[in-house]
Amino acid sequence: VQLQASGGGLVQAGGSLRLSCSVSGDTFTSNYALGWFRQAQGKEREFVAAIGWRGVSTYYADSVKGRFTISRDNAKNTVYLQMNSLKAEDTAVYYCARVGLFGTQDLADFDSWGQGTQVTVSS
Repeated sequence: VQLQASGGGLVQAGGSLRLSCSVSGDTFTSNYALGWFRQAQGKEREFVAAIGWRGVSTYYADSVKGRFTISRDNAKNTVYLQMNSLKAEDTAVYYCARVGLFGTQDLADFDSWGQGTQVTVSS
């Protein structure tokens, strides 16, 4: 299975971006939860959000609650991350990944990491 994130860019603080993650190569991935992580320069990769395979259940890191929204379209094999009210501290490379255990934020539980997309928020 391959995951590819896109949609990053440069945005001013307070602005919005929508990231997309396309999934290919595995027809069963629609039965998995999918999530987003981010990694700022010089820091460890951290959990951002995840969504269950039905697209109904979601959970978020405290740092993005109320600002970010994760969603998915299984017909398009795509998961999205709508990011609003962006802050300078949201600057990072954003990655999507697959997880078989819904509810975890542990990096080790996620697999099939795709290439990330850079998000830069200017203050």
